[in-house]
Amino acid sequence: MSSLMDSVRAGRTAEVVSLLDEMTDAERRSLFPELKALRKELRTAPWEAESRRAHPPLYAAGVACQTGAAGVAAWIAASDMGWAPTSPALLLRLLGDRPAEWIADVTHRLAQRPPSSGVPFELMAGLVRLSGCPVPTTEAYVRGWVEYTDRTWQRGGTVLGRLRPDPHLAQLVAALFETHDIGGRLEWGAAEGPDSWTGALAGLTAEGVLDRKVMVDACVSRLLRGGTAADHRLFLRLLKLLELSRGEERERIGDWQALASDAVSPVASHAQSVLGSLALDGELTSGQLAEMSGAVLFRTEKKLVRAQLVLLGKILTRDASSAQELLPAVAQAFGHEDSDIQERALKLVERHLKKAESADVRAELAAAAGQLIPALRARAVQSLGAEQAAPEPLVYEEVLPPAPEPVRSAPAPESVVELAEEVGVLMASEGDVPTFERALDGLVRHAHRDRGALLDALTAVVTRRWWNSTDTEYVLHPDDHFSRVNGVFNAADGLDLLLATLRGRVRTATLLGSVQRGRTVQGCVHSALSRAFDARLWEVAYRLQTEPLPFLLSTPTWSTGLLEPDELVARLDEYRRLGARVSAADFAQALLRVRRTDRAAAAEAAERATALGTTEGARLARWLTHQGPDLPANRSRTSGDRILVECGELPELQEDFPPEFRPLGRPVSVDRTRWYCHHWDEGIRQHWLAVLPERRELVAMRMLRDLSTVAVDDARGAAAFLPPLAESGGEAGEAVHLCLAYGLGARHPEDRLAAVDALLTLAARGQLDAARLGTDLGQLVRRGAVKPLRLAESARTAATTGANATIWEMLRHTLPVLLAELATNSRTASARGLGDLLEVAAECAERSGARGELPHLAQTAQRRGSSRLVSQARRLRSALTLEAAA
Repeated sequence: MSSLMDSVRAGRTAEVVSLLDEMTDAERRSLFPELKALRKELRTAPWEAESRRAHPPLYAAGVACQTGAAGVAAWIAASDMGWAPTSPALLLRLLGDRPAEWIADVTHRLAQRPPSSGVPFELMAGLVRLSGCPVPTTEAYVRGWVEYTDRTWQRGGTVLGRLRPDPHLAQLVAALFETHDIGGRLEWGAAEGPDSWTGALAGLTAEGVLDRKVMVDACVSRLLRGGTAADHRLFLRLLKLLELSRGEERERIGDWQALASDAVSPVASHAQSVLGSLALDGELTSGQLAEMSGAVLFRTEKKLVRAQLVLLGKILTRDASSAQELLPAVAQAFGHEDSDIQERALKLVERHLKKAESADVRAELAAAAGQLIPALRARAVQSLGAEQAAPEPLVYEEVLPPAPEPVRSAPAPESVVELAEEVGVLMASEGDVPTFERALDGLVRHAHRDRGALLDALTAVVTRRWWNSTDTEYVLHPDDHFSRVNGVFNAADGLDLLLATLRGRVRTATLLGSVQRGRTVQGCVHSALSRAFDARLWEVAYRLQTEPLPFLLSTPTWSTGLLEPDELVARLDEYRRLGARVSAADFAQALLRVRRTDRAAAAEAAERATALGTTEGARLARWLTHQGPDLPANRSRTSGDRILVECGELPELQEDFPPEFRPLGRPVSVDRTRWYCHHWDEGIRQHWLAVLPERRELVAMRMLRDLSTVAVDDARGAAAFLPPLAESGGEAGEAVHLCLAYGLGARHPEDRLAAVDALLTLAARGQLDAARLGTDLGQLVRRGAVKPLRLAESARTAATTGANATIWEMLRHTLPVLLAELATNSRTASARGLGDLLEVAAECAERSGARGELPHLAQTAQRRGSSRLVSQARRLRSALTLEAAA
């Protein structure tokens, strides 16, 4: 037995198999504990040469030395056995002398494993042959069969040729239709022909190898069940290749109706075409067509709805008697969200109204006309005898979602255990501003009270941090890495710096050098914000090492980063009582956060600060009573397709502030924003807002180019900054509104939704300048930075919340810019999608009761034709000129 274990360790697989052949079953079983022990030993260093050498013979020996089917299956499918597996042929040889029932048991246990287990298909298929058991139809077996069939292309032939002789073809093909998300895998090869899976399956069905009815039923059932886009695409392609006869299509009318109603667009379109063909051939009753139409006309896909209206028009023209059932079905489109669809449906009803002899049908049509837009409803009064619409309310009431309210931040945890738990969570996730600030203040407080207890509680948190590694590179020079990173990329980096300092892993000289010299990359537009954020962390870390602070002065009162002035005065008083030396960066951050907008409260706090008799108290009093401008002079400038904002100097943020905070008051230049930037982590941006919680315009100027990328460069994610920006404080000026404008034109839906949230927040807080935003959007669309279709989608989303007047006021200033350009250049890029933008404007005008003239609208509405652009321009003109008393 020792010789066998020696052979296993040496990697001599053939020798191991030979020794196993000479052993009895009892001897093999007695050897298994040693094999398990060796397996456990090899797990500690799976990629070492010894492990890679020993695994193949260990794999084979473990299979041969077990008698239980469950144990053998678990051994074969174990993840660590896949590091250096044994060939399926050898395993089949080792298992070939077992009873057929036992082999069948192992086979089905292996097939039940998830595909990720990586059990070789050749092994499972070989065990099926050895045992004669029914072929498994599990996901792992079916996927393995597909991959094996594709993998044998080297032998020549096509997929069709490789499938034809398979003895289990019918069972495995049936299982294909039950396997989730198999479509993507089957599409890897050729898309068409005998070397594609769809072509091969259709060919085998045509040859009679596969039962045709079973295949058709399976295709339809799979499409009815739904699934991934790849599944729909593949099985729809297969269904088309089967080329159903008219009789086969007629047998499945109910299935086609269900697919036309609920399936994804490509499948629904196919079902609609089948039903349409049947209807035109007279093989669909009026009742069946009406039922189908009710479902299709309810869908949002305009192409499907238009096609259905065309079909209904053909049937109504051909068969006048069908009007009794079909015209009410057509009228269901009166409630469609697209006004062009409504107009098509109304025209169709008007054209065939005389064929409806029943008074009840006419009354039903007249009642349905109440869903039409006002302009079409007025027309339906004349043509259908619909009731006159009730007068609109004299006063439109805007419905806006409630603005988010700032939340008072919780104090730092009193227990070191609770603090350690919060720090651990923050290290694993980005966290928000209040959570980060609470943890930061907690570390400072507990380091001052009982450093030993804090370190004990943090042991589990710091164990796996990179700077606490036993790797020599970090043991010798962990602080060298901190000095090279040139700043804090995210909140977790800041906590890492403090934790490493507490553990003595950063040298005092490194901390002092960073405090004295600063840590920034020159030229980056974000550097002023990052320098201020980093400076406090480095100075706090230095004080942890040399002179721990009792607590932080700058911990905010509110979730936005604002600090109440009376709280700051109380903290300074406590510092005076304790005789603690104030940290310059911490105090500077506290000044930038303290609330000054409430002048009465600020003046009262200034008196108490002066009474402290300290330098910091006097500095706070001057800051609270300062009367100068909060923002510097600024102007907008173009840069390529973009419109950006630059500003001048703000002396207030440079006087009496530490060097690392003075760049916040220096000019922002459009040209300098092109320099290299390493601030790629979007999570840090909320913390930058908290650096200047009452001056968000200064932050927005430095974030504007980043926000522009979501619209101009189709980037993803930067607009997540917009809701916190809207919830922050201070003036919402040109930069804030331009940031919002780019977000509304973002490429990705989640970014547009974030922009809509920000827009509604500003509107609810009374801080949205809709005229400014609309004008900016008009210029951005004209320059090609924002696409009208994306803007229309954002505007529609905002309007559906009830903000119709707000969106109309915005678009009232956007559209004239675009319509004026259209008048001089009909092929302008902004013309594409302008019809959708006009549609949203018309909806908002109708709902809010807006009236008046819109420059250049009449010229567009007077154009010839019935394009979407022209029809929506006419609709908007009608809404704006409609008399309220009509």
